[in-house]
Amino acid sequence: MIGLTVRQMHYFEMLAQTLHFGRAAKLAGVSQPALSAQIAEMEQRLNCRLFERGGKSVRMTDEAAALLPRIERILADIRDVETTARRGRMAMEGRFRLGIIPTVAPYLLPRALPELKKHFPALLLELREAVTTSLVEDTASRKLDAFIAALPLDHPGLTTEALFPDRFFLAVPSGDPAFASPPVPPESPALERLMLLEEGHCLREQALAVCGNVRPVAMASYGATSLTTLLQMVAHGLGVTLVPEMAAGPAGTIPDLKIVPFQEPMPQRMICLAWRRNSTRHGECVELAKIIRSLGPAALA
Repeated sequence: MIGLTVRQMHYFEMLAQTLHFGRAAKLAGVSQPALSAQIAEMEQRLNCRLFERGGKSVRMTDEAAALLPRIERILADIRDVETTARRGRMAMEGRFRLGIIPTVAPYLLPRALPELKKHFPALLLELREAVTTSLVEDTASRKLDAFIAALPLDHPGLTTEALFPDRFFLAVPSGDPAFASPPVPPESPALERLMLLEEGHCLREQALAVCGNVRPVAMASYGATSLTTLLQMVAHGLGVTLVPEMAAGPAGTIPDLKIVPFQEPMPQRMICLAWRRNSTRHGECVELAKIIRSLGPAALA
């Protein structure tokens, strides 16, 4: 009998996610030698090498890559059993894996994390920042318990709960004469200088939808992976970009940058919390949504 333990599988999952013994140990809440010893014992019991160690780098072997989805399913089933057993007790206890898109994370988390800690002191929150498509896949495959993104989400296996609307503003160079008299109409020719995030970011698609009457061929795509990078480029006069309301306050402090409104009705996106349909953590997700809903863009400014 092989006799793998849940602890070993948990450590294996942490190391597969981070490919770094130190970070994996920190996530697991143990010392690095303890995690290394359990991985070594797991390899011995399976009679195969799971990770190649080379200096500071760690690489999964083919055997580990084949094993990972099965171990993730086993651990997800165990977590569901634990969650079911906790029903009737305090919500949001223990480990909760939450995903969040990059254009929300840096603005919502500084307010949300202290609030969640205050309401749910027994919560052990694990965060993953990624684009929407990755978060949808990871939640559907039970690698995440829930995620925060913008509607719409086209996946039949997910339940969504709206959190708050997030209006769009425009970030422009502070001395640009084209924006001397806001509000800006969505068909303004000046929007031909719109800069976009790289493919995969939902904010890119939202920008194209907001400025749909502007010639797409004139829009500049620099392959930027963060809104912060785009805002710095705007401040240096390279173009303009869309900025969500929750990011408008911090963006307004950047030198040589000005935040201007669109004409009414102002375009907006709806931020939501999403989780697997029929998840055993449904009640916890509802509680989580209640706390986050109170931290809309007005509270984040």
